[in-house]
Amino acid sequence: MARTGFCDSKALLDLQKKADERRAPLKAWTNGCGPLDRWQPVELDQSKKAPVKMETESRWERQVLTQTSDDIIMGFHEDSQTCSPGSILADGCADSSALLQPLELKGLHILQALLPSLLRHEVEIALEKLGLIWDRTYAWDLFLDMMRAQMRNSCPSADLQKNFTDSTRAILVDWLIQVHDMMHFQEETLYLAIHLLNRSLCLIKVTTANLQLLGMVCLFIAAKKEECLLPEVSGLCYLMDHTYTKHQLLRMERKVLCGLKFNLSYSPPLHFLVLFSSIARCNAKVVWMSRYLLELSLLEGQSLAFLPMQLAGAALCLARKVLPEPSTPEGEAAWCLASSVHVGSETVLMSVMHILANAAARAHTSDTSASFIKFSSPETMHVSRHPGLKTASGLLGICS
Repeated sequence: MARTGFCDSKALLDLQKKADERRAPLKAWTNGCGPLDRWQPVELDQSKKAPVKMETESRWERQVLTQTSDDIIMGFHEDSQTCSPGSILADGCADSSALLQPLELKGLHILQALLPSLLRHEVEIALEKLGLIWDRTYAWDLFLDMMRAQMRNSCPSADLQKNFTDSTRAILVDWLIQVHDMMHFQEETLYLAIHLLNRSLCLIKVTTANLQLLGMVCLFIAAKKEECLLPEVSGLCYLMDHTYTKHQLLRMERKVLCGLKFNLSYSPPLHFLVLFSSIARCNAKVVWMSRYLLELSLLEGQSLAFLPMQLAGAALCLARKVLPEPSTPEGEAAWCLASSVHVGSETVLMSVMHILANAAARAHTSDTSASFIKFSSPETMHVSRHPGLKTASGLLGICS
């Protein structure tokens, strides 16, 4: 008779077990690429580790506008200015110091006037280069739809069921990351699966004994939406050590779909990240570092309070601090253009960066280290082992 939970003697997600003991029981486990003491710095350049100075309390806000067909999608204004919240750069009401002053560029008024059309052009090129569209004609409309979609179906951590702690959720997400990596699914599948899991924990009553089943079902539903080839249901039961039957899995799938009202739409932060990094002309290592930091946000319950674009923007900003690039006028102009798409105040951005920095600092010692192992391989340029990630205070240039 099949077991009905994962809290027995062969539990996969037992809170008392170590990370290595919670790995899915696949015959070919290829993700373990390091000893228990996995911290092995691969590079250290003290000349590039200059502390990042904290700016003065000069807050800037970015707001989504209602009229965005031909203009920049974000509006900027400082708290101390008299600009209306709905003003945009093209109207000349935005304060250039909030966006462009740190860049110390000449001719900023020219760039400010060209920003709306430049951003639209860069978004179209980036979406086409990333393979997210087939026809550039619809690129801007797709971007606007991504902006609107991220506002929907949010699920703050306060809405999660009280009997599930952040630690329990992190263990489940870590296990899903391992299963996702073994099955060679697309990255979008992982982000959609975690999003469906968060929404399900808000809308559906699930016992602790069925929590692992819920996570697997969310991954299965996400794979149906994103993947071309799907695993057999019996294979999914094998991954859970036959703790649940096929009938239980299919019944939970129907319960989840009905609870979500078959609404599976989601704009993952990964899409915003690759879009921003393409516009900002970031090198490959910065992109891998930002993807690693972004994946760590999936484990943090605090990150549920932020929009996907805020998570992506903070991950890219933090990656640029860890891996500073030589300053060039072209690079600063590209970053200026990319940063104009970020949403939220400077305070919000710093809050997300603190969450990601703290998560990165303890990733190599935590029991939930699937992402650390995943991004320590040569294919990912060993970004998770970078010595700059060891201390969160050093990343942000402030004292803890």
